[in-house]
Amino acid sequence: MMEASKPKGKFGQSLQVRLVSDLEKSQRYYRDVLGCKVDNWGHAERDGMIIILQQASSQEDVRPNALSKKRQDYPTGWEGPNFGWDTYIHVSWDDFDFLVEEIRGNGGFIAVEPFTDTHGIWEFKNTCIKDPDGYNIVLGSMREL
Repeated sequence: MMEASKPKGKFGQSLQVRLVSDLEKSQRYYRDVLGCKVDNWGHAERDGMIIILQQASSQEDVRPNALSKKRQDYPTGWEGPNFGWDTYIHVSWDDFDFLVEEIRGNGGFIAVEPFTDTHGIWEFKNTCIKDPDGYNIVLGSMREL
């Protein structure tokens, strides 16, 4: 006998919330360096990326992600990133280099220079940009080999 499917609710778009040490400084960075539309609520939005910036009560509350533990059970030989990821933004292969140079030209700190590698049948390019509080924003692109 076939079981009837249980109805499920639907999640909407998810937004990251980021505690920052200086809200105005972060708003300027996300607007001027990353090219986001930034409002007085603290929303920083560009294309599919939306981050809500909120003023931290104290500097100790600003905590970028630490490096994750390496794993042996990914579908390919990759064991995980070599630095902490706070945001991963998938971008098209054709836009990747353009975006890196745009951000670099706007004064962005490229913490990990762009690199290319492979995982199974996929070739990928990644880079890491640090925001003023040390949050790592990873731009990543991949294509099938």
